Amino acid sequence: MPPLRRRLFPGIRSRLCSVLLLAAFLATEAGGAARAAERRLLYVAEPGIRNYLEYGGHGVLVFDIDAGHRFVKRIPTSGVDATGKPLNVKGINAHAGTARLYVGTTETITCIDLITEKILWERRYEGGCDRSALSPDGKILYVPSFEKDHWNVVDTDRGDVIAKIVPKSGSHNTVYGSDGAFVYLAGLRSPLLTVAETKTHSAHRTVGPFSAAIRPFTVNANQTLVFVNVNGLLGFEVGDLGTGKMIHRIEVPGFSPGPVKRHGCPSHGIGLTPDESEIWVVDGHNKRVHLYDVRSMPPKYLESLEVRDEPGWVTFSILGDLAYPSTGDVFETKSRKRVAQLTDEEGRTVMSEKMLEIDFDGPKPVRAGDQFGVGRAR
Repeated sequence: MPPLRRRLFPGIRSRLCSVLLLAAFLATEAGGAARAAERRLLYVAEPGIRNYLEYGGHGVLVFDIDAGHRFVKRIPTSGVDATGKPLNVKGINAHAGTARLYVGTTETITCIDLITEKILWERRYEGGCDRSALSPDGKILYVPSFEKDHWNVVDTDRGDVIAKIVPKSGSHNTVYGSDGAFVYLAGLRSPLLTVAETKTHSAHRTVGPFSAAIRPFTVNANQTLVFVNVNGLLGFEVGDLGTGKMIHRIEVPGFSPGPVKRHGCPSHGIGLTPDESEIWVVDGHNKRVHLYDVRSMPPKYLESLEVRDEPGWVTFSILGDLAYPSTGDVFETKSRKRVAQLTDEEGRTVMSEKMLEIDFDGPKPVRAGDQFGVGRAR
């Protein structure tokens, strides 16, 4: 009997191993097929720049990221004034779990179902709207009034205002912290960044002062550092969110600031790569995006990339493999090569400061990026 077991069991074990290997292979193939079925789409809101009449367009344009950023469709939106003229878009947010897209203009927030592409609600808010931020759970929007004194805290179910925060800073830009506990509020009239607690929807503390009023800014995932553009500076400043102090001022070497068509400041746009290794900061006058290594402090200049028009913003794909300046240029972050330029269904140049990636598995959204180039390395 023992010799027989020795003759049979090795064969059984061998076949069993083959079956297990085959099962593992099939599972891997199925997982790969499922991933392959996902589509990475770039959602771009128009009109997305102040002189948008140069470019035309209204609505949300969708591009297929992995098909060379091919134009896919235009989703109609509302967001018009009393005469029917499209209002300038001020921000875009999306949440995969709730399958909702939010497009903000100078007066309105429009909520769109990502699956049916129907408008669920549209609301006007006291003081207008500027660049808003969506909570990680998709339930709350912090909506700055249009360069006025306050932020409206909005329940995304129907767009109701549930609280108000009044820093009197010239409310403008908003970033939600990655854990949802804090929201960062920057105004055009203040060198201080206001930090709000989301549990009570109240101003908690400030960071700064920075050297001038804060323009675009971004925050790392652990919420230890903030990188800000300020008026008058070609470059950026760095703040310590723990101590509340400004710790570094970075001026771009080899380039001089000059007149710009939009925003009135040399650098209006800053993004942190998702792995938090680099900061990309825009330069309107010189039509450049300047890159810095931020893995150690102070940040170290790397190189500069030329773009086709004056940039006023920059953000990144979810994976961080692609960078999106507002000029419609698309760069690979590793090679620094321009791999695409966005054009619409008529072949017109597409430029917008309001764009983000949304990934779909069939008709269902499975993940959403952010209009701000925020850190994701937690």
